[in-house]
Amino acid sequence: MSALALSVVLSLVSAVAYAAGAIVQERVAVSSPEAEQYAPLRRASWWAAVALNGLGGLLHVVALAYGPLSLVQPLGALTIVFALPMAALFVGRRAGATAWRGAIMATVGLAGLLSLVGAADAQSLSTPQRITVAVVTAGAVVALMAAGRAAHRHPAVRSVLLATASGIAFGMSSVFTKTVAVDWTSGVSAADVPSLAVIGVLATAGILLSQASYRGAGLAAPLATLTVVNPVVAAAVGITMFGETFRYGSTGTLLALGCGVVAAGGLILLTTERLQAARAEGADAGAGAVETSEDGSGSGSEKASAAAVSAEPEPVMLRKGALVPAADVLVAAAAGETVHGDDTPDEDAPFFFHGSLYGGAYIPMPVVDRHRVRVKS
Repeated sequence: MSALALSVVLSLVSAVAYAAGAIVQERVAVSSPEAEQYAPLRRASWWAAVALNGLGGLLHVVALAYGPLSLVQPLGALTIVFALPMAALFVGRRAGATAWRGAIMATVGLAGLLSLVGAADAQSLSTPQRITVAVVTAGAVVALMAAGRAAHRHPAVRSVLLATASGIAFGMSSVFTKTVAVDWTSGVSAADVPSLAVIGVLATAGILLSQASYRGAGLAAPLATLTVVNPVVAAAVGITMFGETFRYGSTGTLLALGCGVVAAGGLILLTTERLQAARAEGADAGAGAVETSEDGSGSGSEKASAAAVSAEPEPVMLRKGALVPAADVLVAAAAGETVHGDDTPDEDAPFFFHGSLYGGAYIPMPVVDRHRVRVKS
């Protein structure tokens, strides 16, 4: 088997491993509390997802060692294509037609974009370039994390922001991996230890951010965002720092722009599908709450609120400066008893109403009798 064919096979198996890891991560995110959105360390299934991502990353590294960056990275876009049928088959999470169209558009656009990137001679990054790339990457990831935290009330937007940060981390990890692989063609050196440390940090950040991106946003939108951003970032670095260019001159550049538009349209479809699903879930929850209140099986607070709204004012009578329920006074009078000592009910005594209509005891102001005899000295 040739080196090129081996890199293709390894890339395909890596995409399957990444897809399986993403499915497990999404299932863990659904059932994990808010405090464990990044790293639910107590969940064995999360560690299984980490192992699957680690396997995918290892195969990706070997594929990069045997094949060019412009070939291996586009094949990673097949992760979203594998993930949707795998999720429907193994966990019963079916994607809608909109999600499928978006996934296909994103994958086709990305594959077309990166297939137009021309291969160049293998070259590495200098030490200043590595420091600059590492600092810029860290700044972008932190900024996207802060933006995602600010958008916590909008799960779809938050998910896309965190998935973008994860894609950047994974993409730059691939860039440093390719750099180290090129360096090792001339022998292993201790000078690559900082680059290996950066690879470890970026890969860990990518896993944690991808785990958080699946919370409340489903599988399709964050996985597609991550799958598209990852190779696009790597290709951008390859074009600007590794000397790679688009094929076919200006025609290839226009085709690349068109492919980028197609990939962006696919991401928009995936995000739109998730937003529509969230609205439908909210409407179903509201309808369920209405039905619960109608059949009388609601919670105690709901019943209390309904009772407070529908409650009628309770009539009371004034006896020796105190408000007494009129029913108690009338019942006591019928039994020949008195309320408040020698106080007897008076049929002419005024009735006052107490309840939600007045918000408390309502005592009207006394009315001065115009016909009362006034005593003059």
